[in-house]
Amino acid sequence: MPSLPSLEAFAKGTAATVAGVATLGCGLLYYGQNYLIYPSAFPPGSRIEVPVPTDFGLEYQDLPLVTEDGFTLRCYLLMQRTEISNSHAAHIDYPDQQTHEEFASTRPTVLMFHGNGGNHGHRIPLAKVFYVKMRCNVLMLSYRGYGHSEGSPSESGIRIDAQTALNYLASHPYLKNTPVILYGQSIGGAVAIDLASRNPSKITALILENTFTNLPRLVPKVLPLLSPLSFLCHQKWDSASKIPLIPRSMPILMLSGVRDEVVPHEHMQELWQIVSRRQGTKSSDTGNKSDIPEVGNGKSRFLEFEGGHHSALFR
Repeated sequence: MPSLPSLEAFAKGTAATVAGVATLGCGLLYYGQNYLIYPSAFPPGSRIEVPVPTDFGLEYQDLPLVTEDGFTLRCYLLMQRTEISNSHAAHIDYPDQQTHEEFASTRPTVLMFHGNGGNHGHRIPLAKVFYVKMRCNVLMLSYRGYGHSEGSPSESGIRIDAQTALNYLASHPYLKNTPVILYGQSIGGAVAIDLASRNPSKITALILENTFTNLPRLVPKVLPLLSPLSFLCHQKWDSASKIPLIPRSMPILMLSGVRDEVVPHEHMQELWQIVSRRQGTKSSDTGNKSDIPEVGNGKSRFLEFEGGHHSALFR
């Protein structure tokens, strides 16, 4: 009759199994975390259905950009025109006989970086505000692995994507001398901060909406079950360490929803403190965060929206 395994042998076997499963789980998390961090297929259909500006009454150029590592990004370029057929369009005086392209060369250009879900087509309503009401040129892109763009998303890859878009503007015959303003929401804010820190002489200003200090710190909020393993997160997007690299003269507008259900509000508050230290500003006697600190010709401002959520700042 075969003997039963001893308690010691059973314990060793169980421990080995648990250790093996834990190791496998850590390995899957480490090497597969990009699928969790970059949900490019959410909401469902986001890799297939990409809205176009004409759906919103906007003329545009469907622009493919090829990155240095060989991936094609799908982008929309909205160049200003002397006249826009929209009753809400801001009126800008221009010289007689000025062409649309010449007019576009006199207007600022907004480079938009979207949040973690969806694609650049889902951000057209905001692009329309920049284009119609502020009369800015707009370049918007889907990161690699988002929308109809090729490749798979990663921090290193998206950094290349952002640089590719900026390089395109720098070489454009009509837009190369326009002031470039970066807008980024959520992870797009981290993309904008990173790009500005690496190209300070090419960027005029930043607009940051509901972004975070760094990604590993955000894991416990977004993926609470994985919080004990947040040290395995190799996608850093460490905005807190990059903001000090941005010149004090570059204005930064920070828009924060107090009821943000994805990025805790204190992330934006802490980033604002870093921005303020970067500028060497002094706190007002009232402690009013809406004060506008100034350094040279630059201004930065932090605006809180009491009813603002992560993807719906104005409610």
